[in-house]
Amino acid sequence: MARYLDPKNDLTFKRIFGEHPHLLIKFLNAIMPLEQGRVIEEIQYLPAEQVPDVVGKKNSIVDVKCIDNLKKQFIVEMQMYWSEAFNNRMVFNAGKAYARQLNKNEDYDLLKPVYTLAIINDVFDHKTDDFYHHFQIVNKENTDEIIKGLEFVLVELPKFQPHNWKDRKLAVLWLRFLSEVGEDMNTLPKELQEDDDIRQAAELCEQAAFSPEELEKYENYWDAIRIEKTVRNASLREGMAIGLEEGLEKGEAIGLEKGKAMLANEKVKIARNLQSAGIAVDIIANTTGLSIDELNEMFAR
Repeated sequence: MARYLDPKNDLTFKRIFGEHPHLLIKFLNAIMPLEQGRVIEEIQYLPAEQVPDVVGKKNSIVDVKCIDNLKKQFIVEMQMYWSEAFNNRMVFNAGKAYARQLNKNEDYDLLKPVYTLAIINDVFDHKTDDFYHHFQIVNKENTDEIIKGLEFVLVELPKFQPHNWKDRKLAVLWLRFLSEVGEDMNTLPKELQEDDDIRQAAELCEQAAFSPEELEKYENYWDAIRIEKTVRNASLREGMAIGLEEGLEKGEAIGLEKGKAMLANEKVKIARNLQSAGIAVDIIANTTGLSIDELNEMFAR
């Protein structure tokens, strides 16, 4: 009986979609909002120099150039994390990916559209039950007028319900795979087993397929996520408590500032603890919000 690791983890996510292009093609064709009759036939993983070197970006990300059956090319960024600065970072990363396509003196006609696909293991939009969000640059007066170049698809996994997407069977199966497969599962559901690609993706998540060193990285990733959430929640609670004690009018500002100061101190402590545990500097940056330059300067002292 197999024991599965969570495919949303940085290690397993990249093992599936970063090393097996045929699985990524099937996944993207199921999830992306492509026009009817248009399918991705080929992908090319982008080399590091074509991917924006932005702090906080390298967390469960696969960046690919896609070629569809109409020979159109476009770039897809895949992300699976959430933070308070997520929206700004998402737009910034997409803009950087768009601009990085051109070398000096190359014509703008060579630019290909960039899609950001964010499979988020969190809820960010509490105003609606919709879990699938497709954003484009549109004319506010006439939404049929679209400026092509950047598009964003955000999927909130905690909101996902299979019955809400009856017309997209493959998309439902892939999202069920991401939502349901994990450490509490020993047997893959029959519906997922029946799809060859999803069954292979699940096999890649079997714990037995990972070395002890990889399993340690797997656990370190979850530790980093838990620490980030704990620090964020604790700082918010303490800042609110201080604000209430010091009065409603001034309390919010004072409490927020003190909360920020406490959070900054906690970030330094956490960064040093994670460094001692051998965690990579880019993951420490994701966890603490500190830049890689700040971390390198701190660790050099």
